[in-house]
Amino acid sequence: MLAVSTLASALGALAALLSGAGGAAVSAGGAPLWRPPPTARWQYQLESSDRRLASTGGIDVSICQKPHAGGACVHPDVFDIDLYVDGQVSGNDHTVDKAAVEAIHDRGAHAICYMSAGTAERFRPDYRRYVRFDRRHHHSLIGKPFSRRFPNEYWLNLKNGRGQRNFVLRRVEARTRKCARAGFDGVEYDVVDAYAQGHRVTGWHITARNQLVFDRALAGVAHRNGLSVALKNDLGQVPKLEPRFDYAINEQCFQFEECVNNPPPGYGAFTQAGKAVFQVEYQIPPSRFCGRAAALGINSIKKAGDFSLRARPWRPCR
Repeated sequence: MLAVSTLASALGALAALLSGAGGAAVSAGGAPLWRPPPTARWQYQLESSDRRLASTGGIDVSICQKPHAGGACVHPDVFDIDLYVDGQVSGNDHTVDKAAVEAIHDRGAHAICYMSAGTAERFRPDYRRYVRFDRRHHHSLIGKPFSRRFPNEYWLNLKNGRGQRNFVLRRVEARTRKCARAGFDGVEYDVVDAYAQGHRVTGWHITARNQLVFDRALAGVAHRNGLSVALKNDLGQVPKLEPRFDYAINEQCFQFEECVNNPPPGYGAFTQAGKAVFQVEYQIPPSRFCGRAAALGINSIKKAGDFSLRARPWRPCR
């Protein structure tokens, strides 16, 4: 029995080691990471102007809503919120939302720390660092405005010919450390599919390989700081990136008919691995996606059609 027990222990240790090598089970220090269960219900709130919620960092942690599937109102198990308190609540651009994290934990829920990794945002406290790097390195970092709706953020060059990628990763790591110190459980790095947008959109010739190197490095940053990490969108690289990421976050894959086929198996790569997929739709009603989300094991919600991400509306499918 001793030999069998020893073998089992060795196999268990090997499995843990291999899982850690993939970057999805343990932190760099060996501590277990929080990983949301596949059935966790989520809320996506990145904005707030309600000063009555100042004690909880602008986040409505008590939100309760009847799901599309029917029944009594339900609460989120997971809150995806910005690293910083909305300036309309805090009066500044640099207050880390530790108050919200503590309030979320007090309710038995978990908190994901949102930040944009692939753009430079004018309203962030470290924006001037991006500008200084860009000027010193022949304007090789800051590209075109992200979109008409978000003209105050800019696509970043993720190549490394002048050290751009290394610089961006250092800035991301500095913010990730703030997430960890505030007590967040995980992190969402947004805008990690620049290669798929093309030069005319971003201003840069970013290849799929450039993106893979950057995204894998992001997963390492999160795990090195004791946080689990979400893969945001980037459906085209899901098969290669799923092993490094702990769960997925998607916008509008039902609207654009790409949840399972861009390329196959789409988010099936995550659900088949027992990992959560958090999904949000803005411009189609729950009746058009909730049934399919349930069949695929995807946790979908409906938010405002204008892409704002305040506490409400919030309509979970189940």
